[in-house]
Amino acid sequence: MLDDPRTVRVSGDETAAVFRRVEDADAESRAEDYRGKPVPEAYVWCNLTSGNGSRALWLLLLPFMVVNLAHWMRPNALRRSGAVRLYGLLVRLTGLTLTVLFVATACEVALDLTAWQCAGTAACGGQRAWLGFLAVDAHGDGGWWSQPGRRLALAALAPTALTALLWYLSHRTWSAYESQLPLPQQPEPDYGETSTALGRPGFWYGRRLVARLRAAHSAAGLLTVAAAVGTSAARHDRAPGGPPLLDVLGWVLVGALLAGTLAVIGVVVHRGRSENTLDITLDRTLVRILPYGALTLLALSMLYAGWSRPEWRSSGRLPGDAAFGGIALVEIALIVALAVVAKVIYRRARDPRTALRGLGGPATAMLACALGGVMTGGISQRVADWLDGTNGLIEGPPALLSWQASVIPPLLVVLAVLCAALAVRTMRLRKRETAQVRLDYHLHDRAGDNGEPADPTRTERIAGTRARAALTDRAPLMIGVVSSVTLLLGVLAVVGAWSTGEVPGTAAEGSYSIVQGAADTAQALGSWLIGFGFILFVTWGRRAYKDPSARRTIGILWDVGTFWPRAAHPFAPPCYAERAVPDLTWRMATWTRTTGGRLILSGHSQGSVLAAAAAWQLHPSVRKRVGLLTYGSPLERLYGRWFPAHFGPAALASLHRQVDCWRNLHRKTDPIGGPINLTGECGPQVDRPALLDPLAYGRTEQHPLPAPILGHGDYQADPAFAEERARLLARLKPGVPQPRPEADPQGSSGRSSG
Repeated sequence: MLDDPRTVRVSGDETAAVFRRVEDADAESRAEDYRGKPVPEAYVWCNLTSGNGSRALWLLLLPFMVVNLAHWMRPNALRRSGAVRLYGLLVRLTGLTLTVLFVATACEVALDLTAWQCAGTAACGGQRAWLGFLAVDAHGDGGWWSQPGRRLALAALAPTALTALLWYLSHRTWSAYESQLPLPQQPEPDYGETSTALGRPGFWYGRRLVARLRAAHSAAGLLTVAAAVGTSAARHDRAPGGPPLLDVLGWVLVGALLAGTLAVIGVVVHRGRSENTLDITLDRTLVRILPYGALTLLALSMLYAGWSRPEWRSSGRLPGDAAFGGIALVEIALIVALAVVAKVIYRRARDPRTALRGLGGPATAMLACALGGVMTGGISQRVADWLDGTNGLIEGPPALLSWQASVIPPLLVVLAVLCAALAVRTMRLRKRETAQVRLDYHLHDRAGDNGEPADPTRTERIAGTRARAALTDRAPLMIGVVSSVTLLLGVLAVVGAWSTGEVPGTAAEGSYSIVQGAADTAQALGSWLIGFGFILFVTWGRRAYKDPSARRTIGILWDVGTFWPRAAHPFAPPCYAERAVPDLTWRMATWTRTTGGRLILSGHSQGSVLAAAAAWQLHPSVRKRVGLLTYGSPLERLYGRWFPAHFGPAALASLHRQVDCWRNLHRKTDPIGGPINLTGECGPQVDRPALLDPLAYGRTEQHPLPAPILGHGDYQADPAFAEERARLLARLKPGVPQPRPEADPQGSSGRSSG
């Protein structure tokens, strides 16, 4: 970035820091040497988003991250209303169901498949030496731990540990990433229809909400484990002839679990984000009582289940169908309600550029639920196969998980058709771009004509790159179709599981039809695809942290997902912007205050989004001393369409009016960056006309070797970058910094004018 191998860190730490060239390290103390020229410095935040290979495990939290994205995808509203608050509430409740789903799956694996079914079956338990102390013999007897309640109580430690791990990761990442206080000198509030919430004082500091949600979700996980253990024992005690005392204790326990569930839902419903003020207080009583109360109920449930019941025998499977079916129905109802609310908000302020006409948030939330179902279903299916194989000694996971597996092949067929349609469209677009490439480079078929001779291979390669880059604009269509089909198939899976009570393809003895055979094949294929997809997902994530090309492929999606604060799910990967935006804001504000200079904030790709977010956080008087240079920027193409409430046309136009100047560079071959599509005082437009890529079609004096197609990278190689940068510097030249006698020496290493 600094075009010099000799750099020095002037501010920051190993996680994120500001660097300068060695000769520029003390620029403020030699103001005369820098009169009329800039001092470039670079802010590097890569360790916030990548780091070592162990962070590939964050991909396991992908459903939580996706549902958190849905919170920020609501349509733009002219003013905050009840519909806006209801939208956030529905997304938070959807996130809560995902937590319950993950913990319920851990309970299914540990309690039902392992402790109840396998350890309760002599043939299955005998094949697993590590289950020997839990397993029963051929007569249904065994050691002290072989009683079903004690087996369940011991197995409950596994999902409890999972809940504790999620709590720990959420707390640790918040301490490392999101605990940075924003700049105390906040911008003057402007909550009109052209403002954006990104400039509000409390936007990048969601400590109170994250703490509340972390307590609620942790309690929900612990209550899920307690319900799986306690209700199983209570169900046995309610049978005729059961001990009256245990029956009463069972009802008391169920009542306490219901009360705890209502308390968790109440916490999630009661409060959303506080953005208008910097809220540094914590609800310490609530944050402590809620999870500790749930942990106490879990301990009592384990003691209750572990009470001696010599006559109790485990058979069949635990009633997981009702639990997983209930979770699926609640998720479907929440998604439908979210779609209705989003459409109501969208109709009040229509914007044709908004993705899916306001339904981007509900579609994304649906994908989060689908990802959660695929991951949890895949784990259950593979563990059942590992414990039993094809012996048929245990009944396996609930029928609903098998029905969900059976809908994977039809969904893949829809995806294949969609990809084929996009491929045809890309081929047609490539033909149109072929003619445009000839015009852009003034190509002719013969060398003697007035222009450069055409090379069909070179032309098709450039046109193909442009056509593939345009596929990004078709992402709303793909996500909309996939989400709609997933919702429909999910409803059919619930209906099929509840109406039959059997896995797909199950036929009565002596009968077998083509439909049953197809259902059985779909179920088996879907089960293996879920398991294979889960393994591929984890290995691909691991590879992304080792292979730079793979990292670039998914890097932009991961950066988008972790850019936003955790407003809907506390177990999502940490928000790096809650560290990066305060870093940039503090740097710019302190530098302009101590030197009196002006600066150009230059950002590429996701850096341009951070630049805009940081500029919004500045005081208006400081913001007018800042010029923006963005290139390869997804501000309008991605953020403006998918997050219209925060990066819509009104918000970007407001930013353009408030900064001193803004120029944007983009290419047709760039699949991520694009134009801002705003007009203003900085030349005829914010956007420079699309840069030619490659820089030269054939061999020239300046490019004796074939010029590469750069796409999303290396914008600095284009002379247009230097031209625009020089133009912005010339505009800000009267503000070249000079040392102030009253400046604080500790703050003299502030942000440079470059």
